[in-house]
Parts: sequence; C-alpha cells; structure tokens
Amino acid sequence: MKNPIKLVIDEPAPGSFIWTLLETDAGGAPRKVLRSAEYGADTYEAALAAGTRIMDAEIRKNVEAPAQRNSS
Repeated sequence: MKNPIKLVIDEPAPGSFIWTLLETDAGGAPRKVLRSAEYGADTYEAALAAGTRIMDAEIRKNVEAPAQRNSS
C-alpha cells in the first residue's frame, strides 16, 4: 500500500454527514483528499458505512495492483 488512508466524517450542516478519504503521511497528517461523498448522508452511521465501503475498495485496489504487476 502506498500511504495510510484516513476516513473522516464531518457534519457541515445539521443532519447532513459527509465522508472524506484522506491520504496521510506516516504520522497521520493529511496530505491530500483521495475521495469524498457526492452528497450528504442523513446519519453519521450511514456516512460511516458508505465511507468504510469506499475505503475498503481503495485499500483492495492498492494492495491488488502491486500483486498484479509482480505476477506479469
């Protein structure tokens, strides 16, 4: 995997929760936004679930890509 990924949930407006995936440095400081929600979720839990699914997919993509390159 390249760099650690951090999932952040914000509530920019009451009742609207947005997830953001951040690439971080080794110390956990944000370096850049990888992906973010296109629209707000009604609950923190829904935003967390959606963000977690995307984070898992991003991690799998980063883990599987080097394995595919090494098998060529």
